[in-house]
Amino acid sequence: MITKQQALDYHANGRPGKVSVQPTKPCLTQVDLSLAYTPGVAQPCLEIAQNPEDVYKYTSKGNLVAVISNGTAVLGLGDIGAAAGKPVMEGKGVLFKRFADIDVFDIELDTKDPQEVIRCCQMLEPTFGGINLEDIKAPECFLIEETLKKTMKIPVFHDDQHGTAIISAAALLNAVELVKKELAHIRVVFSGAGAAGIACAKLYLRLGVNPENILMVDSKGVMYEGRESFNASKQLFVRRTEARTLLDAMKDADVFVGVSVANTVTPQMIKVMARDPIVFAMANPDPEIPYPDALAARKDIVMATGRSDYPNQINNVLGFPFIFRGALDTHATQINEEMKIAAVHALAQLAKEDVPEEVARVYGLASLKFGRDYIVPKPFDSRVLVREAAAVAQAAMVSGVARRQLDIEAYKRELARRVGKGRIMLDSVMEKAKHEPKRVVFPEGSSPRILRAARILVSEGLAKPTILGRAEEIQKVAADLEVSLEGIELLDPATSARRAAYAESFFERRQRRGVTSARALAMMADPTYFGIMMLSVGDCDAVLSGVDSDYPTTIRPALEIIPLNPGITRVSGLYAMIRDDRVYMFADTTVNIDPTAEELVEIALSATKVACHFDIEPRIAMLSFSNFGSSRYPASEKMALAANLLKARAPELIVEGEMQADVALMPEMMKRLYPFSRLQEEANVFIFPDLNASNIAYKLLQRMGNLRAVGPILMGLSKPLHVLHRTLEVSDIVDMAAIAVVDAQAR
Repeated sequence: MITKQQALDYHANGRPGKVSVQPTKPCLTQVDLSLAYTPGVAQPCLEIAQNPEDVYKYTSKGNLVAVISNGTAVLGLGDIGAAAGKPVMEGKGVLFKRFADIDVFDIELDTKDPQEVIRCCQMLEPTFGGINLEDIKAPECFLIEETLKKTMKIPVFHDDQHGTAIISAAALLNAVELVKKELAHIRVVFSGAGAAGIACAKLYLRLGVNPENILMVDSKGVMYEGRESFNASKQLFVRRTEARTLLDAMKDADVFVGVSVANTVTPQMIKVMARDPIVFAMANPDPEIPYPDALAARKDIVMATGRSDYPNQINNVLGFPFIFRGALDTHATQINEEMKIAAVHALAQLAKEDVPEEVARVYGLASLKFGRDYIVPKPFDSRVLVREAAAVAQAAMVSGVARRQLDIEAYKRELARRVGKGRIMLDSVMEKAKHEPKRVVFPEGSSPRILRAARILVSEGLAKPTILGRAEEIQKVAADLEVSLEGIELLDPATSARRAAYAESFFERRQRRGVTSARALAMMADPTYFGIMMLSVGDCDAVLSGVDSDYPTTIRPALEIIPLNPGITRVSGLYAMIRDDRVYMFADTTVNIDPTAEELVEIALSATKVACHFDIEPRIAMLSFSNFGSSRYPASEKMALAANLLKARAPELIVEGEMQADVALMPEMMKRLYPFSRLQEEANVFIFPDLNASNIAYKLLQRMGNLRAVGPILMGLSKPLHVLHRTLEVSDIVDMAAIAVVDAQAR
């Protein structure tokens, strides 16, 4: 579980909060500023005044959504107020940006009066392309959304209602098909009659479920005629029935839909359902019935939850980012029922198609195939953006709410370009690590950054960390940081029973290198040597060290203990340089000062393996200050020779050089000036002539270009060992640990 302090630190460290505003145009020179503001800004203002639709052409409105809440029903926390709900709204903005590249301003309103919320939203219409209502309690949320949809000409969407409804409806279509039943004949029981429950029921009706076959249970029991008076939304689902309890309602039911609270359903309730029961237990974080209990009760069950650690996650993030993407790109005046239904069918259809291997690998699976354990797509399937947004856009145009017509095939290509390879790479690593966590040793046990990273690794299920050092010292640091050590193994090399055996093994390896048995025993008290010996003999799966020491201090014992891979004569280091839509591999950035041409070939082959490991097709540039012999100098000739040697050794690879860095990144220039080049796209694996060039390049890009540097990834060793740079933040250490886990899985 995520700890309180971990969550607080995440939101407070660095710049407080989770979002910021970045300009999209240059704002450096006086000319830039004159164009951005006065006098240049007057021109688009005048154009918009003459033609209001030009606001989409000259401003960010077409990619800007307002996430609006009054904090009256926040994420299972209840009525905690507008300000207290702001972290949730910022988080919603992060998801919009992460999955659909949509910008968000979160707006928290200090009012419980629905009319004030309505009026505020109406006044914001000139600013935003759409409004996402969030965490507003029922029944006020129904009035607010219905009024805004009638009075505004931009999309208004209450995700608490429609998000769960759309995703679960897609799952329902596929589940019913799998068990060979018909929507018109299934009996559906709801636990929960709030905003999500009502919206799910209404959408199911549109799909073909018989109204008389829906039975709804709220906190007081079955909603039956004569029980009491109900508000207008609930009244639609009041039925004449003898059932009074949830158990009564579930007898012979085909489908259970849980949008209530944990542990409201017992195994007995599952047992009394009809054949092939469909159970959507969507309460978060804990479902109405635990997944293992439900499967134990019925072997013929088709089950979905809101959790990512079980099959069939009903996750709203499969809906709202992509629905808004399609609505914004067509300048739709609303998100209507046709667009919601289109989203449902797009998701349902995608789940029935062949799943690319890279999607399965993200989740640590050999394959994914339509069936009882896969009835909705996975959130990190990049195809969702293309399929769902395009379907929503098409429905907007067909139903007449679109103010902009799109060529759908061209639009799909545009959507595909929005999928950021950098984000996908890290997501893939994290999901793979979670599938089979490995034991990772951290020799620097008293480092605050290591302790915080270890806590995250345990909480996220990414690794099984072992911390080396004196237990008393580690416990004191952890107590001062308020970091729980639960699930983290502490091991003191100085007092460990393994120390003597490790010393003996080390002595056997190094006795002809000046190491005595007494010296070996003393060295095994050093956590770095001890940890690497653990890795060597198989007592752990990976080692990460270096946050409190210099690079040689860690790499020296690694080279003394861990053998190199076959065919490799030296280790090298690589950084993955990441921006949203690109991943570049830089090598060697950390070890070899002035490698020979032959050594550069080794480095390039090692970097190629890392790229492939991250599902990146390598395109290699051997970098220099010269382009294909334009300047004859020993350094440039070395890179030209390395390129030729690499082509001869691995003719299947796309390799070019020697070449300048800008040419390697400009395929149009390459085609024009050097049509013979094998590089038809920009390079993504860069091999540098020496350590000066590579180290300077990655650090400049990291600090001045704001690219994320993931590494250093140590290449060439036969076991997963990585040297942590002293400047790494906690999140970087977590990334490196996940990479080490995936590396260990592959080996």
